[in-house]
Amino acid sequence: MGPDGRITVAIVEDNEVYREALEIVFGLTPDLTVVVAAPGGRAAVEACGLVRPDVVLVDYRLPDMDGVETTKALRAASPETTVLVLTAAADGPEVEALLEAGAVECLTKDRELSEIVAAVRAAARRNGVPG
Repeated sequence: MGPDGRITVAIVEDNEVYREALEIVFGLTPDLTVVVAAPGGRAAVEACGLVRPDVVLVDYRLPDMDGVETTKALRAASPETTVLVLTAAADGPEVEALLEAGAVECLTKDRELSEIVAAVRAAARRNGVPG
């Protein structure tokens, strides 16, 4: 949780338009604040190791690391951070691998943005962050 009491969120998404849309939505949500917005896994892991956000929203398909690799690396860099994965089309074995890597949920990108916000809040509560 940030010093202002808001849930801190990192967004890891290589699609710039979608990443910016999430940043805008989260920025307009009073209890959330974006502390990291990265286009790839490596940059996100480095930043999250320093910032230690409450929740990281990770795209499954990134140019430098896949969702499983990114999730494992994020959990190692910031074990107290909850990882949610966004995907356009992950199948059963991919979702299972993500959960085994430490993600708490796999969300499809076709969900309403309000549902993604609700999932971020729920993920923060899993680690004891009020919200």
